[in-house]
Amino acid sequence: MRKLLVLALVGLAAQLVDGALGMAYGVTSSTLLLLAGVAPASASASVHLAEIGTTLASGVAHWRFGNVDWRVVFRMAIPGAVGAFAGATFLSSISTEAAAPWMAGILLALGTYLLVRFARPLRQVTTRRPLRTRFLAPLGLVAGFVDATGGGGWGPVATPSLLVSARMEPRKVIGSVDTSEFLVAGAASLGFLIGLGSEGFILPTVAALLIGGLIAAPIAAWLIKVVPAQLLGAAVGGVIVLTNARTLMRAFDVAAGIRPVVYVAIVLAWIAAATFAVRALLRTRRAAAAAPAPAPAEPAEPVGALSGSH
Repeated sequence: MRKLLVLALVGLAAQLVDGALGMAYGVTSSTLLLLAGVAPASASASVHLAEIGTTLASGVAHWRFGNVDWRVVFRMAIPGAVGAFAGATFLSSISTEAAAPWMAGILLALGTYLLVRFARPLRQVTTRRPLRTRFLAPLGLVAGFVDATGGGGWGPVATPSLLVSARMEPRKVIGSVDTSEFLVAGAASLGFLIGLGSEGFILPTVAALLIGGLIAAPIAAWLIKVVPAQLLGAAVGGVIVLTNARTLMRAFDVAAGIRPVVYVAIVLAWIAAATFAVRALLRTRRAAAAAPAPAPAEPAEPVGALSGSH
């Protein structure tokens, strides 16, 4: 019972992060499951099965609030599903010993990306030109493969790539990525079902992650108003880097004397990234405060004034 409660808290924490950043549900959940000793393929399979429920709820909410660009969803989701199915099949076919460092390496790279990404000011939309299929399809394919083999990665790969294009509003980016992830999670789950069989899914873990995620979904909407995304992104990135570095050093049997040095270096880099994130946030707020307020609209001239008195 205690383990299921912990897993529910993992799902809750992961959904809070995902709701505030538009990414990292799978990365956070998989990292914590690996830390708890769950096999890599089972961890990814269980996370993706839980994501079918969380992404469906998230997608419906985004659709109702008008945050979904269906053109982008369909052009990303189908290649993403193909990539996720291939990634799940690949991860299911390799041994746990080989999968652990592979998955930890992907998660470490994604955590490092979060640290770097949120240490800089977030880019604003500069053009409304639509994104083309030749950009969206390969992006979906790669993001889907990384997502399944790393236990997460759809959001960290797809969301920043769309934001960097500066062609979509951030709310439309997050809404479209979250909505398309439903199909990706389903395809990954199917791949794990074929590769691992039903025993590859730890159903109590799936249920606990799902319950925690569904509870956190409305709270995340409040959290994003209270905690700046840049600070949360830097904090979560540091946790992911630290925990997966530990897994990698154990996998490659790094000397005990070197490990504390690596941990200290990671913590220092984490502090530096958090400091840059705070500075970037303060610069953005100062710039917003210094921006001139829009001029008030001219009051409409009364109709009677047009005719006058003749």
